[in-house]
Amino acid sequence: MLPLNPSTHSVRQALTRFVDIYVLPNYISMLADMLGVSKAEVAESRDQTCTERTAHFGLGKYLRVVLFPVICLLLSSFSVAWGNTQKISGYFLGDYYYVPRSHHGELEERNGFQYRRVYFTYDKGLSSEFSTRFRLEMNGKSFPTARQATSKLEPFLKHGYLKWEPSGWRTNIYFGLSGTPTWRNVEKVWGYRSVAKTVLDLQKMGSSADFGVALQGDIDASNLISYHLMIANGTGTRAEIDKNKKISFSLAAKPITGVTLEGYIDRENAADLGKWHTLQGFLGYQQERFRFGIQLANQTRQQADVDTLNILASSVFGAVQLLEKKVWAFARFDRLFDPNPNAETIPYIPFDNTARSNMILVGLDWAPTEAVHIIPNLIFVFYDKPDNIDKPDETIMPRLTVFFTF
Repeated sequence: MLPLNPSTHSVRQALTRFVDIYVLPNYISMLADMLGVSKAEVAESRDQTCTERTAHFGLGKYLRVVLFPVICLLLSSFSVAWGNTQKISGYFLGDYYYVPRSHHGELEERNGFQYRRVYFTYDKGLSSEFSTRFRLEMNGKSFPTARQATSKLEPFLKHGYLKWEPSGWRTNIYFGLSGTPTWRNVEKVWGYRSVAKTVLDLQKMGSSADFGVALQGDIDASNLISYHLMIANGTGTRAEIDKNKKISFSLAAKPITGVTLEGYIDRENAADLGKWHTLQGFLGYQQERFRFGIQLANQTRQQADVDTLNILASSVFGAVQLLEKKVWAFARFDRLFDPNPNAETIPYIPFDNTARSNMILVGLDWAPTEAVHIIPNLIFVFYDKPDNIDKPDETIMPRLTVFFTF
């Protein structure tokens, strides 16, 4: 219900006058009563609104016929608080950043405010076994250099799927654009997607969502072993471009309380990229006030007339609670044992594509309330010396990240 208890509330007063001015039907009066506007209040305001009724009759007829049904639908939706089968949620994730040093000279001394991600999600249950999700994502452009329309935040469909949970199967079946298994478990243990993507995600070695069919569930009744199988286009949130598909599979076990062991494999043969194969192993540990993870992955890329490329990546991270429900400290170290040819396209953190990179990330997370996190953090990227060329300069970037949900 909308909080309209005080008799002087401006929304109640406006609705009282609105009801009388535009001679609304009975069902609108019922809505007014549901929101706490009594019949006495409506009658009390009639004498004061006769002139307004005459002056606004034309507009009132338009609102009554066209606009007000829409308003009623929105208000009635709020009045039932979406029930248990519908939910609207989302989050905003942004920073103030400063780049005192970078291998990209033009970025040095640059600073600014940015949204790195905005989510708007609608979940709805269709029956006891079927549900659906609609999610929009918006991203600010990374280090734009001109005031262009393309620098604006533009929404795109991130998730759009039908979910089937057959009774007694311990399995969820997804059709549509849904999350991939590539770093699902890693991201849960890391816990700070608001600060940085996990290493495979950050280095553009996979996609977080894809269009296809997926099976996700538990093998045993005690939920100790889980799996996630997906057959999809392999093009992420974009349309399919060829006849080939990407197959990815994750198998995770929880042998001890708090411990997660995961093995992951995927295979893709894309017309534009060639054959990509990824292997990943992950060990994570979580308890109430501490979590830790170690990740090792190798991606092989084969393409006609080009030497086979192997990219070995690793990540070690941890977080510890300093003050109960208020402050956490976290740290992470990523290392690429091979140069990443896509490194220059990584958004929000400058990387060089000619050398093996190392990234150190440290920060504090202060949560004044459960839905709001204020996270000062520092990113430091440095490189090994490449063969026959100069070593790229390091990147230093302090940020103040703000993350809030609704």
